[in-house]
Amino acid sequence: MRSRILYGLLFLTLVFIDQLTKLAVAASFHLGESRELIGDFIRLTHVKNPGAAFSVSFGGPEVMFAITVLVIGVLVYMVAKGIIRPETVSGKIALAMVFSGAVGNLIDRVRMGEVTDFIDMGIGPHRWPVYNVADIAITIGMALLFITYARQTEHPSNSDESSPDSTCSSESGV
Repeated sequence: MRSRILYGLLFLTLVFIDQLTKLAVAASFHLGESRELIGDFIRLTHVKNPGAAFSVSFGGPEVMFAITVLVIGVLVYMVAKGIIRPETVSGKIALAMVFSGAVGNLIDRVRMGEVTDFIDMGIGPHRWPVYNVADIAITIGMALLFITYARQTEHPSNSDESSPDSTCSSESGV
């Protein structure tokens, strides 16, 4: 029970930080305004993103909202059914990060129909698409899930539930 509270606090903390940073940028920057943070390498640039992470778009705001809700719903279903069953700290942290990022961006979509992005990295004209804290949480969380799942499939002898290295399970039981 205590660990669930800690992962819940991680989730809430990441959503809070995501929303706080977006509100701070929206209050302090005009849309399109950019300020250097670490030289030209990292800038804070206030943009609105109607698409997905890193400005990838699959349709209008309604489509992106539906996709976000669908992804969250599928993840909740997979966890509830035991399809994804993290048994390690890293697996649980990864899921909390993915959920917090998805919810953080969903809050923006509900409030504004688009997401506030502001972290702008690159060198001169060679820039990565602008992103936010929620995108970072999703990206790191998915990478961590992939790594822990790969470790499990690499070492099948560690895949039983009692093993501390077991992260995800493909069994349908809870």
